[in-house]
Amino acid sequence: MTDEPPLDARPASDFALSFDGVAAQYATARPAYPLELFDAVEELAGTSLRGKRVLDVGAGTGIATALLRDRGADVVAVEPGPGMGAQLRTTLPDVPLVRAYGDALPFADATADLVTYAQSWHWTDPARSVPEALRVLRPGGALALWWNVPDPDVAWSDAQERRLQERLPGYHRHGVSADAVRLVTELGLTPAPTTVFRRLHWTRRIPVDLHLAHLASRSYFVVMGSERAKPVLDDERAHLLRDFPDGTVDDAYAVELTVVRRP
Repeated sequence: MTDEPPLDARPASDFALSFDGVAAQYATARPAYPLELFDAVEELAGTSLRGKRVLDVGAGTGIATALLRDRGADVVAVEPGPGMGAQLRTTLPDVPLVRAYGDALPFADATADLVTYAQSWHWTDPARSVPEALRVLRPGGALALWWNVPDPDVAWSDAQERRLQERLPGYHRHGVSADAVRLVTELGLTPAPTTVFRRLHWTRRIPVDLHLAHLASRSYFVVMGSERAKPVLDDERAHLLRDFPDGTVDDAYAVELTVVRRP
């Protein structure tokens, strides 16, 4: 017996800071993002990233931060986790790093052109993070939220997600951008912000072990602990080797992007 609450009853904060213990694994195993994503961000935000002040909130180990910087943006990384922030420092020592949460951004009003959340919006309280993002954005600025999600249009990827959802109660219990869109509407701003959505598809070819390391770096598995996670990951290895007998996975993703433009 254990006194720990069920995983689907654990508070979001337990999951949000769970990455600190696997920061190096996260940096190695997590997928990046296709360059087409940043083309779409620029198109939907109505501006080039070059020279723009960007707050990358929930920056983690800096996967998106680095790509935004490479695009020419003036990026500030915002990350609450000390372990994740330390990992970011090793790869991006020249990028300013601020220890903070998206629910309380320590920046003055109207000082950012873009606020981004790469794979991290679902750790916020949208009732607080939406007004905070709109507060720090300059007129005409934008809030961009995106996630790499296992591609539901690819049969093996969809099958894996269904297995995990059946086996792990509460898996993927967090929403994505729906709460942000709803709250932006409820704020009743005049003129109203515009909200647009886009989905992009991409694939990376990686060894089975790296795919499993990626799964193991998800907050749900980290909070489970290695003893409870091992049989699930072992079963997934067997499924993957049946689908990819050469040991190389066509890791398929859909990038779901939501952009809210401030009037």
